[in-house]
Amino acid sequence: MHDDRRLIEDRLGRVLDRIVPAVYPESVPLRASIWAAPGEPAPVAEGLAAPRTPTGPGARWGAPWGTSWLTVEGTVPPSWAGRTVEAIIDLGFDQGMTGFQCEGLVYRADGTPVKGLHPRNRWVRVAAPAAGGEQVLLHVEAASNPVIPFFGPTALGDRETAGTEPQYRLGRMDLAVFDEEVWQLVQDLEVLGELMHEMPDDPARRYDIVRAIERALDAIDLQHVNAGASAARACLAEALAQPAIPTAHRISAVGHAHIDTAWLWPLRETVRKVARTAASMTALLDDDPDFIFTMSQAAQYDFLKQHRPEIYARVKAAVAEGRFVPAGGMWVESDTNMPGSEAMARQFVHGKRFFLAEFGIENEEAWLPDTFGFAAGLPQIIKAAGSRWLLTQKISWSQTNQFPHHTFLWEGIDGTRIFTHFPPVDTYNCSMQGREIAHAARNFKEKGRATRSLAPTGWGDGGGGTTREMVAKAARMRDLEGAPTVRWDRPADFFAAAEAEYPNPAVWVGELYLELHRATLTSQARTKQGNRRSEHLLREAELWAATAAVRTGFEYPAAELDRLWKTVLLHQFHDILPGSSIAWVHREAERTYTEVAAELSAIIERAQWALGGERSGPNVFNPAPHTWRGIPAGGAAAEEPGRDCTVTERTGGGFVLANGLVRAEVDARGLLVSLYDIEHDRETLPPGAAANLLQLHQDYPNSWDAWDVDRFYRNSVTDLAGIDFLAAETDSPAAVAVRLGRSFGSSTVEQTLTLRSNDPALEIATSVDWHETEKFLKLAFPLDIHAERYASETQFGHLFRPTHTNTSWEYAKFEACNHRFIHLAEPGWGVALVNDSTYGHDLTRTVRPDGGATVTVRASLLRAPRFPDPRTDQGTHQFRHALVPGASITDAVRAGYRINLPPFTPGVAEPVAPLVTIDNDDVVTSAVKLADDGSGDVIVRVYEAGGGRASALLTPEFATTGHHCCDLLERPLPGETTATPEGRGIRLRLRPFQLVTLRFVRG
Repeated sequence: MHDDRRLIEDRLGRVLDRIVPAVYPESVPLRASIWAAPGEPAPVAEGLAAPRTPTGPGARWGAPWGTSWLTVEGTVPPSWAGRTVEAIIDLGFDQGMTGFQCEGLVYRADGTPVKGLHPRNRWVRVAAPAAGGEQVLLHVEAASNPVIPFFGPTALGDRETAGTEPQYRLGRMDLAVFDEEVWQLVQDLEVLGELMHEMPDDPARRYDIVRAIERALDAIDLQHVNAGASAARACLAEALAQPAIPTAHRISAVGHAHIDTAWLWPLRETVRKVARTAASMTALLDDDPDFIFTMSQAAQYDFLKQHRPEIYARVKAAVAEGRFVPAGGMWVESDTNMPGSEAMARQFVHGKRFFLAEFGIENEEAWLPDTFGFAAGLPQIIKAAGSRWLLTQKISWSQTNQFPHHTFLWEGIDGTRIFTHFPPVDTYNCSMQGREIAHAARNFKEKGRATRSLAPTGWGDGGGGTTREMVAKAARMRDLEGAPTVRWDRPADFFAAAEAEYPNPAVWVGELYLELHRATLTSQARTKQGNRRSEHLLREAELWAATAAVRTGFEYPAAELDRLWKTVLLHQFHDILPGSSIAWVHREAERTYTEVAAELSAIIERAQWALGGERSGPNVFNPAPHTWRGIPAGGAAAEEPGRDCTVTERTGGGFVLANGLVRAEVDARGLLVSLYDIEHDRETLPPGAAANLLQLHQDYPNSWDAWDVDRFYRNSVTDLAGIDFLAAETDSPAAVAVRLGRSFGSSTVEQTLTLRSNDPALEIATSVDWHETEKFLKLAFPLDIHAERYASETQFGHLFRPTHTNTSWEYAKFEACNHRFIHLAEPGWGVALVNDSTYGHDLTRTVRPDGGATVTVRASLLRAPRFPDPRTDQGTHQFRHALVPGASITDAVRAGYRINLPPFTPGVAEPVAPLVTIDNDDVVTSAVKLADDGSGDVIVRVYEAGGGRASALLTPEFATTGHHCCDLLERPLPGETTATPEGRGIRLRLRPFQLVTLRFVRG
């Protein structure tokens, strides 16, 4: 037989171009009128009632970020009686930009929301069947969100700069007959055609499909498509009825609409994106009994509850039926690299509490399909929250190494293992296309050991979620020869089945590092500083408010703290905290963090006033978890005096700072050329090297400007050693300093290097007035140390990374994340670099001609990408770092907390005893607070921070009647033996990095 397969395959594509329009064989135009709301979106009632101006197809509408209310009216022709009728409303959609352009929410005449309008979902069902003569009136709340062009600078990312030029032209607005038989034919042909293209050339099944399609196409008169649709479908029925082979890969389809809580749109627009999607998905659930939809992010449910209660009521009803499934158990799909220990825990606490309170549902899965890598401390947090599974897809974006598993156990720093799945479909916006489904089956790395994978299915980011076409395709692939089997599933059902069939999966130990988007650790420094400051202010506010409540009857501000935590958690979303959103988002974030700081500072001040009396006195509050200069952790006392510091002129220019513990030499260039550890008789810096060296790189990645830094940025570097001024400062014998200034390009830097009494840390305060473009600013510290690995703080502990690049996995980690400290050590001596607000860093290792090793640590300070915010990081910034010679890992932990939680001044009149004491510095408090249930019980969360086993006596300094070990939601854990009574306190015996939450019942 002659091989004409290609001819038939090509024919299918062209004939579908004729068949698809026949889905709507008859139509009549709708009358349209419009009202453009001034300013921000108007309330629904105002939009429905506002006066309209006539408009129609081709009319321009919609200033950037504007809202227009469109009304369409018409009459169903009497001749359409008995037929299905839909309204087709095209707001000017581009089908290739689903989720990134205009959108609409349709309301009936009485104001009832119907469904969303999106590029691939432009229809509204009017009657099925029609009686003929029905009057149709629909309102559309249309958002003219501009298309943000990738990857160049644009003024469209902020309403303040976007202008008023209309962004769209109205398209088709008709009432039309919907021919379901033709529509079903389109789905039949697309499923078989896409399957055919994914099959090898030689199997008989491919030939069977080709011939079935050929017969179907022959049955259609292209001038009368609707008349031949049933006959064509009959030609395809046998091919569609052939069952899948017993060993076919099994796909759990999960209805999904990944909605970024902010990204190329502001937070306020996400509220409306969620409403449109939820309206569409609840309507689709009504239309198809097999369909199941999943939505994560408790904050987005809260958006509906607060702003669109009528849609939220539909969601709640669908949740009760088990078909609209809350997933993930987190407040938002947050970044997981940068949030601190307690913040990462509270993502789960607030997410789970919301789902429990609103729906009576507790998730066992963490759902983070789009997060830019996963910190090694996360598995323990997931488990401590009462969850056991994790889903993500993002690691498939890695540029250098292909991850070896799709289903595996992920082991964190403490040894906790979480059953984890990466969908091999390699997208969280699956549309049920044959190439996607075939790719999932081919790509699945656990073949021969497991048979299941998950496919998040639907258009995200305001694209409207799952479509009826996706549902129809899934139904055809439920049991179809040549394809994986597809079933709609809840995430929990998928995970339970996957775990049951694969009891001994492979194990991955340590962080899940994304080999992409590394610059998100640095972009938008103010957002990152606001997050870090807010996290530590929240810790302080809870600590002092709880202490005051127990000691003085101070009213614990539970509602305020709950609201402020949710605000901070919201801004940890994986496109806000990473700095990859439009200018509007980061402008608002900066303002929000300022407001949060003011509120938290007021709470702290009220509580401290209640505890210590007048705000003038010698007793300084210490919010850090370690005693400092005689001030107890979590208490207030007078600071112990220290040894005097000195500053002298250095031979050859510059200054020498000394305090009896260390001696620092700053040369005439303002560079640190020696940091001598007197106690250990050890120089910190390599011979001839200079630290505190600012370095400037060209920074123009191949794409994803705010997200990426490509390795070639290192190919060129400028050392900023020019000096504008250099001067010594001595305010008191307790501290000496050197101030210096530099200028480069259009920017200036001022630095203050400070040495304090009784402290080996050399503090470096850096103020940058930054006006560069597409540059990367680093602060370098070459260190004389032989270390093959180094420690970076992460949630509830630290992880080790190599200092070498032996393998491609290590080579790819040329920019990595740390929280408060980096620590390097060789036997008997170590050094720490701590910070108050930076996350990104790089580290390189060389061997000098003298045989010694130099490890250079560079903190990443600022970038200047032009997309999506063309003015990223322009303006003034302050950073604080400290280099701590002779530091153990415990010293690094202590110094990291101290730079982020300095003693609170001015002091108070009376000393304040801590609410709890711990006799081991390696056992660190993460939170001291009152219980969320309002009982007045005291919650103390601690973790082992040194990376070894630890025994500690924790003593509550208040009356208690007992204690419980709890999960993160403060629920007792039966059978937990980590904490046992001992005298007045509790004896803790902790594994390395173990996290424990204790609940003390007040007496």
